[in-house]
Amino acid sequence: MRTHVVDHPLVAHKLTALRDVNTDSPTFRSLADELVTLLAYEATREVRVDPHDIVTPVAPTTGVRLSTPRPLVVPILRAGLGMLDGMMRLLPTAEVGFLGMMRNEETLEAITYAERLPDDLSGRQCFVLDPMLATGGTLAAAIRFLVDRGADHITAICLLAAPEGCARVEADLESLQVPVTVVTAALDERLNEKGYIVPGLGDAGDRLYGIAG
Repeated sequence: MRTHVVDHPLVAHKLTALRDVNTDSPTFRSLADELVTLLAYEATREVRVDPHDIVTPVAPTTGVRLSTPRPLVVPILRAGLGMLDGMMRLLPTAEVGFLGMMRNEETLEAITYAERLPDDLSGRQCFVLDPMLATGGTLAAAIRFLVDRGADHITAICLLAAPEGCARVEADLESLQVPVTVVTAALDERLNEKGYIVPGLGDAGDRLYGIAG
């Protein structure tokens, strides 16, 4: 597994505002949307393309276009929905699937409660949206779920990541013969005793939508 921390002043600027406890939900949603688009630019560097012949107003030339099948964007419910618009702004022709997973707050293990995905993902590149890579259990389970259906290239976009979560994902997926990349705005210090990222930004779902869940 490869972890890519996006080192850019605009990313750092928006992340600082996201972390601020005084940032309200509407502003948080807007900032998250903008930040995801910046992260998506880095995350799609290896998106598959095919040569494509065109004619410009001046002369024929060869460019590229996205390969078929199109990439699949998979937000992990519920907080991943807050990242979807920012991702689709960059990949408007991608398909979207949904995966409902939540963390058991006692065991910290991931539980799948809903999914809306193609049964066969053979040959598909998947972009998983999950705001917080904390303990790593949810993301590891989501990636394995997609690979079990045939996905052969996974990129996860996370606003924040913890070292423990990255290590857990790498260990859990060690046997997979599929390239996995995590793209994040920052790799924070650690997890606290409740499994939250420190310094982090709190519960991403609650801050996006303003309700407990």
